[in-house]
Amino acid sequence: MPESPEVEALTRFLDDEASGREIVAVDVLEFRTVKTRATPPAALVGRTISGARRYGKHVALAVGDANLVVSLGRHGWARWHSGEPRHEHSSAETSVAPPALAAFDLGDDTTLEVTDAGTWVSLGLFVVGDPAEVPAIAKLGPDPADPSFTRAQFDTALGGRRKQIKAILQEQESIGGIGNAYSDEILHLAQVSPVAHAAALRSDETDRLFDATLTTVRGAIEARRGIPIDGLKAAKVASMRVHRRGGETCVTCGDTIRDFTFSSTSAQYCPTCQTDGAVL
Repeated sequence: MPESPEVEALTRFLDDEASGREIVAVDVLEFRTVKTRATPPAALVGRTISGARRYGKHVALAVGDANLVVSLGRHGWARWHSGEPRHEHSSAETSVAPPALAAFDLGDDTTLEVTDAGTWVSLGLFVVGDPAEVPAIAKLGPDPADPSFTRAQFDTALGGRRKQIKAILQEQESIGGIGNAYSDEILHLAQVSPVAHAAALRSDETDRLFDATLTTVRGAIEARRGIPIDGLKAAKVASMRVHRRGGETCVTCGDTIRDFTFSSTSAQYCPTCQTDGAVL
């Protein structure tokens, strides 16, 4: 699942490379991606892109007086072709290159494609006046990547709730931009169990969790700077200390990283670092 560090890198790339380019043609190959049928992506033909901005796990391209919002969903991503032969690369998570669901011709042999590697279509395209018209963006919680993100906002998100902290970290209405992978990384760095309830956390655990959230998200954004967009997923996978590392050795303590499945999701954690040795 795309998360804020990789989506931020994608957004910066599009802001640099797509700004100033006119949308010459639009080819929607999967019509289920279009969420604003009254104003489809084809309505943007002839307009010029003026910039890109990230909202959680969404990318908004400013196009004239409108915004093309790409909701990346669970397996969405983008490909950029500019004046060179197209070579399809398999992603770090699939053996076959994901199909393009829509393509935007930007002239000068340059094309932006949006893709989805999932077995069902999760990527969505919205053409709106204001990105906040997209329901998921309107409900987004504060973003730890934002310099204005405060401890008070973090404490409000936790709110003394009797809910597992891993679920809260991934709850976009509470904290924007974090998904399954980085929640595992945050919890490992903070030495907090993924199944601990927010209401049960000690003050020192909450302190560590806040610091780990900022360190993990902002550090990953900085680490992804300058990486080509077709290499971002691989860079993310390579950077993980515990996520998808079940059976491997914890780099912190040397224990074995464990897998744990619950509530239709999964987590990887270190018993020594996070659960006082208990195997979940």
